[in-house]
Order: sequence, then structure tokens, then C-alpha cells
Amino acid sequence: MPRYPLAVALLLTATAARADEPVEFNRDVRPILSDACFSCHGFDGKARKARLRLDTPEGAFLERDGTRPIKAGDPKASEVWARITSADPDAVMPPPHTNKKLTAAQKDTLKRWIEQGAKYQKHWAFEPVRRATVPLGAHPVDAFLAARMAKAGLTPAAEADRPTLIRRVSFALTGLPPSVAEVDAFLADAAPGAYERMVDRYLASPRYGEEMARHWLDVARYADTHGLHLDNERALWGYRDWVVRAFNQNLPFDRFTVWQLAGDLLPSPTPDQLAATGFNRCNVTTGEGGSIDAEWVYRNAVDRTSTAAQAWLGLTAGCAVCHDHKFDPLSMREFYGLYAFFLSAADPALDGNVSLVGPFERLPTAEQTRTLEVAKTAEAEARAKLDAAAAKAEYKEPAEGKKAVRDVLFDDALPQWATASNTTRNATEWATDPAFGTKSGRRVLRQANSFFHQDAITFRVRPPVVPKDGTFEAWVYLDPKQPPTAITVQFGGGKRVAWGADAGDNTGYGGAKLGKTRGPLPKAGAWAKLTVPAAELGLTAGNGISTLTLQEYGGVAYWDDVALAGEVNPATDQLESQAAWLKGFGAKNPPEVPADAAKRTAFYLANVARPSGELVALRATWERARADREAADAAIPATLVFRDLGMPREAFVMQRGQYDKPGDKVTPGVPAVLPPLKAAGPRPTRLDLANWLVAKDHPTTARVQVNRLWQQLFGVGLVKTSGDFGSQGEPPSHPELLDWLAAEFAVTWDVKQLMRLMVTSAAFKRDAAQGAAERAKDPENRLLSRGPRFRLDAEQLRDNALAVSGLLNLDVGGRAVRTYQPPNIWEPIGYGDSNTRYYLQDHGGALYRRSLYVFIKRTAPAPFLSNFDAPNREQLCAVRDRTNTPLQALQLMNDVQHVEAARALAERVLADGGATTEARLTYLYRTVLSRRPDADELKLVSAALDRQRALFAADPAAAGRLVRAGESVPRRAAGDVEIAAWTMVANLLLNLDETVMRN
Repeated sequence: MPRYPLAVALLLTATAARADEPVEFNRDVRPILSDACFSCHGFDGKARKARLRLDTPEGAFLERDGTRPIKAGDPKASEVWARITSADPDAVMPPPHTNKKLTAAQKDTLKRWIEQGAKYQKHWAFEPVRRATVPLGAHPVDAFLAARMAKAGLTPAAEADRPTLIRRVSFALTGLPPSVAEVDAFLADAAPGAYERMVDRYLASPRYGEEMARHWLDVARYADTHGLHLDNERALWGYRDWVVRAFNQNLPFDRFTVWQLAGDLLPSPTPDQLAATGFNRCNVTTGEGGSIDAEWVYRNAVDRTSTAAQAWLGLTAGCAVCHDHKFDPLSMREFYGLYAFFLSAADPALDGNVSLVGPFERLPTAEQTRTLEVAKTAEAEARAKLDAAAAKAEYKEPAEGKKAVRDVLFDDALPQWATASNTTRNATEWATDPAFGTKSGRRVLRQANSFFHQDAITFRVRPPVVPKDGTFEAWVYLDPKQPPTAITVQFGGGKRVAWGADAGDNTGYGGAKLGKTRGPLPKAGAWAKLTVPAAELGLTAGNGISTLTLQEYGGVAYWDDVALAGEVNPATDQLESQAAWLKGFGAKNPPEVPADAAKRTAFYLANVARPSGELVALRATWERARADREAADAAIPATLVFRDLGMPREAFVMQRGQYDKPGDKVTPGVPAVLPPLKAAGPRPTRLDLANWLVAKDHPTTARVQVNRLWQQLFGVGLVKTSGDFGSQGEPPSHPELLDWLAAEFAVTWDVKQLMRLMVTSAAFKRDAAQGAAERAKDPENRLLSRGPRFRLDAEQLRDNALAVSGLLNLDVGGRAVRTYQPPNIWEPIGYGDSNTRYYLQDHGGALYRRSLYVFIKRTAPAPFLSNFDAPNREQLCAVRDRTNTPLQALQLMNDVQHVEAARALAERVLADGGATTEARLTYLYRTVLSRRPDADELKLVSAALDRQRALFAADPAAAGRLVRAGESVPRRAAGDVEIAAWTMVANLLLNLDETVMRN
């Protein structure tokens, strides 16, 4: 039943009075002219043919040689009408070579429009938002929809049942299915307002922010790699996590806008405001050799301009990069006025595909800040005690002799003044308190790459010295799930020694030779000690060491307590004799070494010499404190942010869109068709631009975002072309409703309030089922006489399977995870020195994180995402495609993640679903579909279960393989045959149309 009968009655009356509605330019005529005429007779002066404009009344009515293109009220005297009805191929418009031909209906529309006076309208998207009056007591959404339905002769469908409603709301607001407990609570709530209370619970869920963020990240073109050349990983997930927080905290959309476009320009910006500017660091970047810096300064600014214009203006501004826009009132000069806002970016145009290239911002939690301050204090206190003791200690040069030593090269941290570089172009990675333990201290060096990983450590000020009869010692732990094929050690230009792959073979790593192989790899899954005589590494006793290089090939390795042991002569050893140490520097000491002799001696005793006496404990305490401080510091994540250069770059209209063809100089500005920009200073800034976008008189921002949210809930926007509100886009199906919602939204910019308003409408709650006659009148459901029904997005499909199986890991935020993926997806397109050339799968709970957190490599996105039409995030995506292919069905039935989910779901049913088949099937249906099965379904699925039991009983080996799909630990709720049979039944339900659709 309609929920607001008064509103419907009033609007039906109004509709009847307008039965003979005139042709409207924006709704009826502009789409025809834009598609067929504007490319030659529109806004772009350089492309305009015959000096004729049809996008303005001035051009269309202008008399030329005794005729007018359009004569209001008289089609026969209008040259346009003569041309579109001509049979002469040399005269007819559009010309035959354009392959555009007007239909009879389109010609009739143009004729009636001319007859009715050929009244032009300013394009609807650029007109001020108008707030219509809603009848008292009416739900605004339903009030505006009623008139169109009545005009089309449509009867609204009844309200859907409660299980359908909670399922629809849960997926719409959280991207996840409702739990059985949530369904039961909703079904049991008989008090008025039960539906609204259910909606409010989901709006308050932390899952809400994740689902909302997923849609926005399509707009922001967020991904985890740079997108070109090496396509390396980059540190931008702090922006993604900020978007989640912003939606969960219900940050008003005006601030959401300002922070992303200009958070860095706010007074004393907070870490969150800076993290938000990551929006403008999401663009594709490169560091490829031969690339031209000036070209990429230009390309990055064009990308950022086009993205911002489409995200907030709903305009395809990128069409004005090379010429005036052919369809919309956006000149090339105006595009470059917008471009000027983004041209002075401080980030390097060629970023080297480095993970964390400035500017960036660290994002500590309150606890991380406290931990770091405590660690800094402890380190400072330990250092003060060490320095004080060293200053008081007596020193004299040692005599000749022999001394056994063991010098640690690194343990919990690199030595003071040592630096490291590696093949990943990321910071050195340390694992703190790993589950498998350490051999010394709390931290171990981690190396991980399914191709090749190298850490090269360079020593300064206190270089290690090779002892006599020296031995290299190191503890190594190889990941049992991803062991390398080889590991190697090398000092400076010395020899490399290896464990693992045969040194004589081409190892597959660019033809590299491993060097001398000392034997097989140590056993994985346990700490193993490696020892190598220094001579085998090309080391000469008494010499200092400049670099140490550790490598692993094709897996994950951890290193701890790396040292050199042997015998030294104290009189000539640099770590025993200050004179020998200074002699090692030659003519000039490093700048860290004090010039004053007394201070230099204290410095030597505190930092360089092997400690003795009380300095032993004091040095050890300080080393531990320094390592703790480094660990606390390293635990704080950082994210790319956007800032301007101190001196703005000059901006020009770039002729033909070429980076090296500057034309007229331009200053930051906005299109003339929109309200004027109010700048706070002499030169407009990005902050001025952001404030302009959310000004009360701005016509597009609220409309675009309201439409985007409507699309999210109903499957199709009120403007179907969400990314194009221009002439080539579709006009709104319900312009009054769009404007009312936009006006309402712009009062508070409250996203949750707007979402609540839309999901509490009768339109959203209607049953999706409808009779054939009704469906024929509105096949695409643009008039909303029935409830929205469409397939779940890629991420929702995977998350749904994990959720109902009980496997879903609901951890929030953090670095992207790498779940199951078929082999050889990254490898064929990867460069040899890319840190994403080879796919290194995660394990444990990471495999079951929400799809929002799955690693997105732009040049080879996750197959399950691509298969179900998720964008590769190379550019803004306003509307996802929805394809229907056999490969999608094959994935849902056979993908390891889905099969594992089916197995886990089967075990859940067997453990918790009761003792009888009927009870278990009911539990399964309620878990997967939020409803009980009917008698026919019970009979049908029970028979399927019996068939599966018989098949697996005849082939228990197949049952064993099936129940071990994936890496999650089986619950062993029954024998293999029974679990396998229920797994197939669970898989059947997970593949039902009802399961994969948001109904």
C-alpha cells in the first residue's frame, strides 16, 4: 500500500491538469541536438561548421541569406527542419558520413518544439537548484515519484516482506548480509518505527563507512600501485582509511569536499585533514626512464583537474583539454583556469615509483604517540647516562695481543649511522615479536618478494672490522608456507655465498648467478644458524667493511643476530684502538667525529669501541632503547598527501593539449556558466575552489552527490549518466525530486540523514516482483513502481560468501592484503625490478578481510574484482558496468575463496544447525537468504544432498580434497563425505540468483 495517500492524491490531481504537456527543450530537444548536431554546430568554435550554432537561441534564430536555421512557430520556414527531412544526401542533416540518423519520433519532437515557439532553456544542471513544495505529511521521495507513475498508468508494488527489507537495507548500507540474529530481532520488533530503528542500527555500524567508502574510492580512483611502468606499491592506504572514518563519523559533505581538495590549506591542518588530500595523490604516476618531467607535471595536473570536475561538477571537463568542449559550455581557456589550481603540486612529477615519496604525513594513533614519547624519553635517558659515563672513563691505547670478539652487525635495529636500501623501494621492513619468536631481542629483519628481495646495509663511522680467522654468523627463519628458493650473503665487492638453488643454473632471476652454494636451504619453519668462514666471502682480516648485502629469492625470509666472530689484535683493531679507528678514515674524519680531543675520546668510548666495565651495560641499555624507539616510530603509518610549491607555477592554455605548446597565460578561475568564484586573496587558491563548490548557490555539487547516492541505493541514478550532467548526459528522470533532495542535502550536507531519507521511502521498500504488464510499461524501473533489484557488486559477492560462512575478518584499515589469486596474473606484465612483479599471497586472517582492503594493482587487478566489473581505478569511475558472463558463474562455483566459504558454511551448518536434515537446511537458508525454505525447496535440496552423499561415498578421495579447500582450519564437524556433501549444497545456495542479487 502507498504510505502517503494524501501526497499521491494531490499529485495525481496536478498531473491530470497537465495532460497536454508542451515539448521541453532540456528534457526532449537538447538530447537530440546534442547527439546529432552539437559536435559541428555547438560550443566549440574551432570545430563549428558553416558558422552555425544550434546550442543557443541567438545562433539558431539568426537570419542568414534570407533564411533562419529555426523560425519559432514555423517549421516550414526553418532551414533545420528542411535539412533533417531532406532526401538529398548532399543536403540532409546529420550528414550520412556521420552515421547518425534521426528517427521519425525525434523529427516529430523537433517539429512540435518549433511549432510551440522553439523555446530554449539554459542547461538544467547549471540552473539554480529549486526546492519544490512537498504536500504536508508526505514522504518527499514518494510524493515526487507518484505523479510520474500515475501518468504512466503504473500501480506501485506492495511493500516487500520483512526478511527482504532487512536484507536490502543491510547490503545497501553495509555491503554485508544481515545475521540470523539481526533478522530475528527485526521480525520480533512489532512496535511502530521498527524499520527506522533497523535502518539506524546499520547507519551506526562501522561496516557502513566501509561500504560508503568503496563507492567513493571508485570516484577517487584509489589503488595500491602507481599504475605505470614498474607499477610498484605505494603508501596511500591512509587516505582510504580516512574515507572510511569520514563516512562513519558522518563528516558533512561540504567538509568532506574541502578537506580532500584543500585540507593542506586550512589553518593548522590536522593529520586527518592532510590525509584527506590523498584524493589528489591517487592519480596514475610513473618514474620510467626517458619520461620528461615537464610532460608529467602537465599530465598529473590534467588528471587532477578532470577528476575534480567530474566528481563535483558532473562534467566531462577532460573533453576541453585540446579544444573547446563540443557539447557543453566549457572553453579550453576555462579548463586551463581550473587546471591552474592543481598545477603547482609539490609532489615530484616523476616519482620513481617509490612507495612513500613526499609530501607525506604520518598518522599516529593516540596510543602510538604515547608509546613513541615514552620510547624517546627512555632513549634520551639511556643516552645521557652512557655519554656521562664515557666522558668520565679513562682511556689508553691497548697493547699488542689477542682478543676473541663477536661483533653484532645488526640485531633489533641497524647500527648507529648505518643505512639500508632495498629492491622494493620501500623502507627496510622489521617484524616485531613475530609468532615464531626471535633469536635475540624483539625485532627481526623481514624480506619478502616472490621474485627477489635484497637489503644492502652501508656502514659509516663505526664500520665492522674483519677479525682474524673470522666467521660470519646469522640466524635465518624461512617461512614454511612461502620458503625462498635461495638465500645469499655478500660483503662489499667480495664473494657471494648462497644456500639453495644450484649456482650453475640459470636461477630464473634475470640469469643471475648465486655464487658459491654452501648447501641446501635450512629447514623452513625453524630458526637455523648459518656460519661462513670470512675468507669464503672475500674478507681480509683487519679490513673495515663498508656494506653487507642479504638476498632472498622467491619467498619470505627473516634474519636475526647477524655477526662476525673471531680474533683481533687490540693494538691495530679499530674497535679497540682509537688511533687505529682514526687512521682508518684517512685525511678527513666524518663530520660526526668531534674535533676536540677529549670529546673525541668520549665519543669513541660511547659509540665505537667495544665497551668494557660499566659501559657494557650502559651501551646495551641504550641500544635496546634505541631499537624500541625505532620500532615505535616505524609502527606509525604514513600516507601520501597533497601540497603546493612555495612559488606557484605559471599556467598557460596548452595548444592542442600538448605539454610543450604553451599559449595564452591563464590564472586560476572557474567556468563562466557557473556562479563566480569568491577568492579570499589576490590569487584564487584550491581552498577558494573547494569553498566555491559547496557554496549555497552552486548548482552542481549537491545534485551530483545526491544522484550518486541514489544510484548506490536504487541501482540507477535519477540522472542515469552519473558522470556526465552535460548535454551528452541523460536528463533527470525526476528533476523536481533531484532538486528537492539536493536543496535538502545542501542545508546540512548530512550524508547519513540523506541515506536514511531515501531508504525509508516507500519506493525503496517496495517488492521487486511485479506483473508482466507493469514491467512492460517501465522495463528499467526508472519510475520506481517496484523495488530496486540488481546484482551485488564484486566486493559484495565475495564479502557475502565470507560473512555467511563465518570466515569474514572484520579488522578495519591498514595495508592492503593479498588474497587467493590464480598463478601467473602479475608475472607476464611485470618488470624485473618491480616490487609487484610476482604475487606473494598473504595467509591467516588476511585472506578473509573485506574486499575493500584487497590489494589493487592497476595493471593487473584482482581477477575476482575484474570479473565482476570492478574498475581498475586508473581513472574516475562514475558508473560500474554490470555484465553477465559464463566466467562469472564459473568463478562463483569454483574459485578457491568461494569453495572454501562453502565448506566453512557446511561445517557451520553441521555444528550449529541442529540434528535433522530439515533443521540444518532451514539454518542454511536463514543464514544465506535471511528466510526459511518452503516445502518444495526442502524436498528439492534434500534430494540434492542425498545425491552428493552418494557421489562422495563412492569417491572419498574427492571428498577429502574438497573439504581441504583453502587455508582456514576445518572445524571437523563430521566426516569428509558428510562435510563434502553439505559443501556442495552450501555452494548451490551461494550461487542462487536470490543470493547474488540485491533484491
